[in-house]
Amino acid sequence: MDRIEEKIIEVIDAHREELISFARDIGAHAEPGYYETHTAARVAEKLRGLGLCTETGLAKTGVKAVLMGGAPGPCAAVIGELDGILCPAHPDANPANGLAHACGHNAQLTAMLGAAVALSVPEVAASLAGSTAFFAVPAEEYVPVAAREVLKGEGVEFCCGKSELIRRGDFEGIDLALTTHVHMIPCENDLLLGNVACNGCASRTVVFHGKAAHAATAPHEGVNALNAASLALNAVGLLRETFRERDTVRIHANIREGGAALNVVPDTVVLEAMVRAASLHALNDAVHKFDRACTHCAEALGARAEIQPAQGYMPVRYCPPCEALHRAAEALPGLSVECAAASQQNLACTDVGDLSQVLPVVNFTHSGVTGALHSAAFTVADEEKAYIVPAKMMALTAYHLLCDGAKGAKQVIKDFSPVFTRESYIKAVKEATT
Repeated sequence: MDRIEEKIIEVIDAHREELISFARDIGAHAEPGYYETHTAARVAEKLRGLGLCTETGLAKTGVKAVLMGGAPGPCAAVIGELDGILCPAHPDANPANGLAHACGHNAQLTAMLGAAVALSVPEVAASLAGSTAFFAVPAEEYVPVAAREVLKGEGVEFCCGKSELIRRGDFEGIDLALTTHVHMIPCENDLLLGNVACNGCASRTVVFHGKAAHAATAPHEGVNALNAASLALNAVGLLRETFRERDTVRIHANIREGGAALNVVPDTVVLEAMVRAASLHALNDAVHKFDRACTHCAEALGARAEIQPAQGYMPVRYCPPCEALHRAAEALPGLSVECAAASQQNLACTDVGDLSQVLPVVNFTHSGVTGALHSAAFTVADEEKAYIVPAKMMALTAYHLLCDGAKGAKQVIKDFSPVFTRESYIKAVKEATT
């Protein structure tokens, strides 16, 4: 371990109680995406307390502060997520809104803050070639379609925080991103280094239009929109054999409106669905098949399907751990470590996927929690491993990316092939939702 690694660990250990107190406070005040006002204010307060010039109000609630290193070089963003998840049964749910940090975003913010505390020490900052952007971003969790209409009136065009920040240009000047999360797939080790591939998804609201009639005396004069929706769901189920196992396609749906009165043939039925898949190609194929099933099953019964597409998340691209992650983990002896494998697949989705299509993302996940994600059983079981170890990993990884003339960061950037530029990403999202 070199002198700067020792200093990073020493500083974070010295601020241990402060960091844990911050994590607990954020954990007790979970807020919905784009409305994380308390959380954003606490993050901004802490970053300003370190003497960092801090921007607020990015995509409504985003917070960013940039630390300059001792020499020119690339910019690495250390990212934390501001929002909670609706989980009113959780024992720590915010009584004001029923949300809880049942996905560990308060741990991410604590890791980001711990990295800021350590890297802003003058001796450490002077060792960095480049800059570090501490970036707290809104709305990682899925924003309901109905809420998006309200947000559009408030200037938010894209549904998830990182996507909206890309659209706005708030990632311009950032060359790579560092992210973390509690383990998202089964893992018995303390650390999982690298990006496990995650599914992407697309959202659909389908309005089936039929014709009302008396259900008992004149059903022959009506067109049953509920039957059309039911037929479409059956057709979607029969599509299963057309999907390759390696594409991990998942389609799940709810009928939001199923008719107004029992003795009236339903003339309007609203179905909401989410289509998931492992790659952009597989996702586009599955969405096309879903749309086709809805359209033609409605037509078969004389109804009409009005398909309203909505933005989802792009897949996370698999990426093995870079050298900086390995060196960071080696500086923390006593922890068990695993590396992400190409064969692993997370069937859930995250807006880190959108970022991974545009920027290189250096990622690790960590232990310290028990219970299923997004459930009332999710809890922090070990505050050291949930809060302090990730803070050290974030700071150490940033250091190893930007030390020695930023050789580590430059290699990560060189190895990355973007799928989209910012402009082509915006175009792709807009085309998929019109």
